[in-house]
This record gives sequence, C-alpha cells and structure tokens, in this order.
Amino acid sequence: MSLSWKQSIKDFETYLRLEKSLSENSIEAYLDDVSKLERFFCQKSTDTGPANVTYSGLKEFLAWFSADNQNTRTLSRVLSGVRSFFRFLLFEGEIEENPASLIESPKIGLKLPEVLSVGEIERMIESIDLSRPEGHRNKAIIETLYGCGLRVSELVNLRLTDIHYGEGFVVVTGKGNKQRLVPVGNKALKEINIYKTDRNKLPVIHDQNILFLNRRGRKLTRAMIFTIIKDLGAKAGIRKNISPHTFRHSFATHMIEAGADLRAVQEMLGHESILTTEIYTHIDRSFLRDTLIMFHPRS
Repeated sequence: MSLSWKQSIKDFETYLRLEKSLSENSIEAYLDDVSKLERFFCQKSTDTGPANVTYSGLKEFLAWFSADNQNTRTLSRVLSGVRSFFRFLLFEGEIEENPASLIESPKIGLKLPEVLSVGEIERMIESIDLSRPEGHRNKAIIETLYGCGLRVSELVNLRLTDIHYGEGFVVVTGKGNKQRLVPVGNKALKEINIYKTDRNKLPVIHDQNILFLNRRGRKLTRAMIFTIIKDLGAKAGIRKNISPHTFRHSFATHMIEAGADLRAVQEMLGHESILTTEIYTHIDRSFLRDTLIMFHPRS
C-alpha cells in the first residue's frame, strides 16, 4: 500500500515536534507548506502520493504556486518547507530519491528591514494613554520589545519568574525551546514593575506566571501585540510599515550603530548564525554612507 498524504504529513509533524523540537509556529509553517503541495497533487491526480512526486512534478507545483505568489521570499520559504518534507521521507526510507534536491532557490535581493529612529520610538511611547487600564501594560510591552530585542512569540511567553531584577537579565525561551539570557535595561524593568501593580488588580488571573495578560487575565496573543503596535504607530503619526519585529530590528541596528560587538548582538538576539546578525551591519553601512554624504565637504 502506497504512502498516503495524510499519514506522511502526520509522521512529518511528529518528527518536527519530537525530533527537531521546533516551536509550534515553525511546525505550523512547515505543515502549511506541505498542505499546499498535497492540494496541488490531489487536484492534479488522485494516485500521485508523496512517494510518486517527481522533479518535473515539483517544478509544475512551483510554477502553479508562483502564479499567485510573486514574492520570492514567500516562494523560497515554501520551497524550504517542501525540501524538509522530502528529506524526512528519504531519511525514513519512504522514497529512494529526493525530487527536491535539484530545485534551485529563487534569487532573493537583500531587503533591509524597516527600522524606527529613537525619536519615533519615543513618540510611540508618548502616545500611550496611561489613564487607560492597559496603558502601563502597553508601555512595558514597548520598552521590553525594544529594550531586549525579543521576538513577538518570546514576548507573549515571558514569565514573571524569567525576570531577574538584581542581575538585570531576563531568561528568554526562543526558537526550538532554546533559552538564553538577555540583559534588560532599567527603563524596561521600571515599566514592568509599574505594570505589575495593574496586573495584580485584574479580577481574575488564569495564567498566573505569564507576565503580559489581557483584561480577562489570559496570555496575550501574537495578533494582539500586532494590533497594539499598529495602533500606537498610527497615533504617533508614523508612516512606516511597522510590526513587533520592527522593535527587534531597531534594537539590533541601534546597538551596532553605537559600536556594539556583533557577537554580543548575535547572542542577545538568539541567532543561530552570525550571518543572520550581519544584515544589521548592512544597515549600519547605509547609515554611515548617509552620514558621509551629509557632512563630508567633498560630497
């Protein structure tokens, strides 16, 4: 009996969760990529199971997918998920050859992430209405995102017991459940302390150890953090396309512009490879070039 899509995807999910120890967000992304593959081949033919997919069939899938998705980054990410799926099938002995091994990734140009200036971040913080019940919470969220360079998933999972006030560090659980120590500044610690007073006034707290809660005493969702950031950006009159990740980019850029060691920034961001952190040196170089153009007498 040939391997079904349903069973192979279920086995792939188990592999990602137990053997690769990936986060729920990463698992969801991989499974979404493979479900697109399944949908294409099931529409095309009822007897094309995962073990029957060929190199030419994969090329057809990518042509079909890219017809509606012109973004090379999206295409590259889907291809990465598909490659992982077939590597897993090969590893399990379900296929003898990997049909994705010869597929080339689309060329991606260097896209520098959007960065806020210190002044823009201050404008966003000043636009927070501290008289509202969620005011101090939102201020603490911004100060923590920018002060520690956290991913949004790391922020929403931050626990009270992760904050070490005396040492000035927070314990952050990042991708693949890997923990790291990140220094936290006095401003962020001060705002967290003020917010904790409001937090204790909530009528009910379901997630006792989670730091940032909604008004029903439950952990904030990633979508809610996006909404908070978008609303504050609009109030502050910022025209840039910003998200919670913008604060992470701004944290790294401002650190490197101020002369921070690249390895130290890599450690704080929790990047596996220093190559990922090096994108911020490109931002720094553009900043330096702009400075040269503005101030050099020969420019």
